[in-house]
Amino acid sequence: MKPVERVIEFVIFNSRWLMAPFYLGLVVALLVLLFQFGVALFEFILHARGAGESNITLGVLGLVDLTLTGSLILIVIFSGYENFVSKINAAEHPDWPDWLAKVDFAGLKQKLMASIVAISAIQVLKAFMNLDKYPDTTKLAWLVGIHMVFVVSTLLLAISDRVGDGAKDKEH
Repeated sequence: MKPVERVIEFVIFNSRWLMAPFYLGLVVALLVLLFQFGVALFEFILHARGAGESNITLGVLGLVDLTLTGSLILIVIFSGYENFVSKINAAEHPDWPDWLAKVDFAGLKQKLMASIVAISAIQVLKAFMNLDKYPDTTKLAWLVGIHMVFVVSTLLLAISDRVGDGAKDKEH
């Protein structure tokens, strides 16, 4: 039975490489997001002269939103690849950020949730700043409610990770 077991383990272990195309697809998504950022930046610059303070703020928030989304994609690409596919030799990349090699799955979850909360907060702020144009407070209430779900979920995740780490420390 050992040869069969070894083959099964070999297939299961190497199946992690099936995730590599997903991460490459996220690189393509990042390129699409970069294009969208360029379009938004170009429009922002074109309309800046005649825009009021709130429109400038909304434009900046839109750019920040796209930037945070890009950062979120990078976190998933690097951390996911490192955690689930293969280690990247940081010594070969002198400008490699230190935190990338230190993000485990729990840290990845925290970074993802924090990014989602920040993106959600920007969406709520943009809706609030457009309240005079779109006085539908139902939409704003939904946005705030969904944002609060993300905030509470992030807090609960952080608490559960902390409790889990505390239990691991007591075992050792």
